[in-house]
Amino acid sequence: MIPAPRWILAEKPEPQELCGSTCISRLLQGKGLTTSEDATDFLRPRLRRLSDPFLLPQMREAVDRILLALTKQERIVLYGDYDVDGVTSLALLHEMLSAYGAPPALFLPSRMEEGYGLSREGIERCWQLHQPQLLIAIDCGTSSCAEIADLAARGADVIVLDHHEPTLRSSGFAGEPKVERPDCVALVNPKAGGDDFSYLCSVGIVFKLCHALLKLSPLGGFDLRRRLDLVALGTVADIVPLEGENRILVHHGAREIARRRLLGLSKLMDVAAVRPPIVAEHIGFRLGPRLNAAGRLTSAEKALRLLLTADEGESAILAAELDAQNRERQSLEREIVFAAEAKISFGKAAAIVLGERGWHPGVLGIVASRIARKYHRPTFVVGFDEQGRGKGSGRSIPGLSLVAALGRCGEHLEKSGGHEMAAGLTIREENFPAFAAAFEEACREMISPENMEPRLHLDHELSLAELTWDLLRWHELLQPFGNGNPQPLFFARAVEPMVAPQILKERHLLLRLRQEGRSQRAIFFGGVEDPLPEPPWDIAFRINGDEYEGEVRLQMQVEAIRAAAPI
Repeated sequence: MIPAPRWILAEKPEPQELCGSTCISRLLQGKGLTTSEDATDFLRPRLRRLSDPFLLPQMREAVDRILLALTKQERIVLYGDYDVDGVTSLALLHEMLSAYGAPPALFLPSRMEEGYGLSREGIERCWQLHQPQLLIAIDCGTSSCAEIADLAARGADVIVLDHHEPTLRSSGFAGEPKVERPDCVALVNPKAGGDDFSYLCSVGIVFKLCHALLKLSPLGGFDLRRRLDLVALGTVADIVPLEGENRILVHHGAREIARRRLLGLSKLMDVAAVRPPIVAEHIGFRLGPRLNAAGRLTSAEKALRLLLTADEGESAILAAELDAQNRERQSLEREIVFAAEAKISFGKAAAIVLGERGWHPGVLGIVASRIARKYHRPTFVVGFDEQGRGKGSGRSIPGLSLVAALGRCGEHLEKSGGHEMAAGLTIREENFPAFAAAFEEACREMISPENMEPRLHLDHELSLAELTWDLLRWHELLQPFGNGNPQPLFFARAVEPMVAPQILKERHLLLRLRQEGRSQRAIFFGGVEDPLPEPPWDIAFRINGDEYEGEVRLQMQVEAIRAAAPI
């Protein structure tokens, strides 16, 4: 049985008015902001707050080598990844280099045949097609020491623009292990040379590179700010923390998406029913999955072409095809989730590791994410082909680094890599049982009992009487919401239903709530899955603006309901 989460209400800080709303001031204090100046910077992100791009490690070496390639008119190839971060990075740098009069060749590996990143198979095909003099590896390459040495032997210089965790090796002495670095012209990766910008994903690093190029070689008529639509897409879709400069880039990038500069993206917005104002949820749940669908199931070429095309007919066709592939992806995902959950015997396991022949590797990350969230356990899901070669994706819970846990299981794996919260691996089928046991043991040793207990963290208590238009206006200044800046989760106690809940689309509940003489309409998505307790209820909820018959009103979006109890 899945344990019910423990409800935890954040402590109230000492009252301090950081803005015009007491509720929002307390939320800002909870983020560590202490002055009205800090609050203003957070609530109104400004591009002038962006830092010098040359603060990133080895940025100067990367820019100098690119400018030399432009001067010598060398063959430049951008080698990317097949997710949204990868394709937006390629599209952005392609626009930048094309503006300098040197459009680069673009290369995306095939997920099924060549695997992730700078694989030997991918490099071979890239070399046959383009024979680059300068290869820029984007969203990959940090741990590809042997592959980059192979490229150097063929006569190509390599620049790596990446944000993935580097490989660590023992120095042979007591102390911290050292980063294993590829022998390339420049490794622009904050995680391999400092932590100041470790929250950036690859498209954020490419944006900083473009900024650096323009500082050394200004280009009239090229407005980098207009390209923030691509940066916002990749940043939100890659689920990196929306903190530091990411907050600024996504805030302004969402506005650029609303301007519909890119014809293909505009067509995708139409098929995904996305309308301004653009919020991170539109990117994360509507645009991102459609752009990702191509790379998950076949090749990411369609997603990249959609971001680059200026042809009306092609953009409409590509948007429709990506939408269809996303529906296919959703169907595959549902099938595998159903099959995977049938294998789970939850008990007291510290981790969940599942595998089966025929599971499509392109959707396993989403499946792992759903299972990890539902059961609150680190999860790996692996699909094996007919030759017994497996590819898997993992998702973690707060308190466990997947990269660190995989480091204890390396003897059973052919390859692994990723972040603290998400990782991938390749494994032989005969090694799967040993890996599953080793991973579960590693998680048991590394996760504290407290972190294995699901919790519902409530940010602030509100009465229904406090749900006003003014509160919603201030609340929207906290956008963009996402990893590192979650949408506030509020708490209302001892609430009564005014009438029986109305069932919508056989899954959701429409509620009319009452508390101390004040009533409020609320929606509970998926609320029919579990029976409601006897009232009065405690309710965990978020707020948003809901447009109804041309009028925007405040809506409660219920996340959880329990019988009223002390908290």
